[in-house]
Amino acid sequence: MLAVEALFGLPHELLTIRHDVGKSAAPYVNGTLLAARKVMGVTGLVRGLDRLLFAS
Repeated sequence: MLAVEALFGLPHELLTIRHDVGKSAAPYVNGTLLAARKVMGVTGLVRGLDRLLFAS
């Protein structure tokens, strides 16, 4: 299992955000295919995956 953690904190405080995925690539397949389809219609430079996927 793969886990990614982001820790934020100050003295006496801690915020932990954790994302766990299984052993397969299945959680990433749909997003990767969506990005590949979207990028085929782009001309020029797009900065950020959010702008590519959610541009209006």
